[in-house]
Amino acid sequence: MRKALRSLLAASMLIGAIGAGSATAEAASITAPQADIKDRILKIPGMKFVEEKPYQGYRYLVMTYRQPVDHRNPGKGTFEQRFTLLHKDTDRPTVFFTSGYNVSTNPSRSEPTRIVDGNQVSMEYRFFTPSRPQPADWSKLDIWQAASDQHRLYQALKPVYGKNWLATGGSKGGMTATYFRRFYPNDMNGTVAYVAPNDVNDKEDSAYDKFFQNVGDKACRTQLNSVQREALVRRDEIVARYEKWAKENGKTFKVVGSADKAYENVVLDLVWSFWQYHLQSDCASVPATKASTDELYKFIDDISGFDGYTDQGLERFTPYYYQAGTQLGAPTVKNPHLKGVLRYPGINQPRSYVPRDIPMTFRPGAMADVDRWVREDSRNMLFVYGQNDPWSGEPFRLGKGAAARHDYRFYAPGGNHGSNIAQLVADERAKATAEVLKWAGVAPQAVQKDEKAAKPLAPFDAKLDRVKNDKQSALRP
Repeated sequence: MRKALRSLLAASMLIGAIGAGSATAEAASITAPQADIKDRILKIPGMKFVEEKPYQGYRYLVMTYRQPVDHRNPGKGTFEQRFTLLHKDTDRPTVFFTSGYNVSTNPSRSEPTRIVDGNQVSMEYRFFTPSRPQPADWSKLDIWQAASDQHRLYQALKPVYGKNWLATGGSKGGMTATYFRRFYPNDMNGTVAYVAPNDVNDKEDSAYDKFFQNVGDKACRTQLNSVQREALVRRDEIVARYEKWAKENGKTFKVVGSADKAYENVVLDLVWSFWQYHLQSDCASVPATKASTDELYKFIDDISGFDGYTDQGLERFTPYYYQAGTQLGAPTVKNPHLKGVLRYPGINQPRSYVPRDIPMTFRPGAMADVDRWVREDSRNMLFVYGQNDPWSGEPFRLGKGAAARHDYRFYAPGGNHGSNIAQLVADERAKATAEVLKWAGVAPQAVQKDEKAAKPLAPFDAKLDRVKNDKQSALRP
């Protein structure tokens, strides 16, 4: 990423909403302890079963839930929103996970889910396929509509999963979890937002310039800048290879305009992407400025990814770029070392990545509103950042009395965009883990007496708890 509310009750009969008056009756019909969990969920109006994948110790279900396209006008159409359920036990707490993008349909477990040994509901963000209304009215893609999606699904599932709920997500998912909490502050008992950027003022991005002046050591910063410039000096040779690769693989460049424009975007991502997913210890992998074009080509592809700015690479993320260009904002970084070698200054902004038949108008104020709420009104929120992650340049800020409200912000030393609670220094790791356990209502007696005793309640599962880091555009958290 280069970076009011109205009741639903009137249309509850149309779209399967669980209003205040119907929740008790529905709960009575779906909480019979002898009922199979899939059958119990499917008794909720609007639910559809897609598939089940076995996993030892859990039930893993892929499902859809009927949502209104517009939560302010629920009678004006619906769409099927995909979500997954990692079910352990209705007597355990539940973690509501959002990536902010597509949902994975393979079993996985977020860090808070492991900490509290609970259930996990993972929801696909609206407008990411297949959870896209048809026809798509893009004006209904905003942070309030998405938060209202989460609110309705939570209301639907709460009669089944009656213990405490936590919201979590990383990157855009962390942003999503925060926005959900801002608009529906009483749904969740706590929120854990990982590496979540907070672009309060889209036109003020000097924090990112300061970040890149200080991240890592000087030698690594200098070499990365040198290689980035060299990649543009040799652009004609490399773009020729890029065009050949695109033709052989059926890739096109209609949205950005040409392979040359796409390449400039790829190179502009290079330094940001390195620090986003690599560590200071990886600086040795940066090639010499005079390295062969083959080495340079491979390094650029490994770090930034040539597919990212093809039509096919962009299509999956159109909803994100739309939001970045209408509400979320996007970072702009000054690159004085690239003076004289850029052909398309200013091309790296959200409008460049969204088809022109989708109208976009930036609506300022949304991020400032969330920022104010976090600083003044939030409760039980934990923000985790990586010290060397570019997206930490503009973090969520905590206001006066944050600790008294049980709001925290911690940084993983040397951490990148994959930073988590486990990577924090010992005292902060114990504090964060203890708070999560308390919010979930499952803190052991030992932890209530001494937070230093806090640790995840579930053992590590190499398959379930694996972290997958995809190549990301520097515009996309």
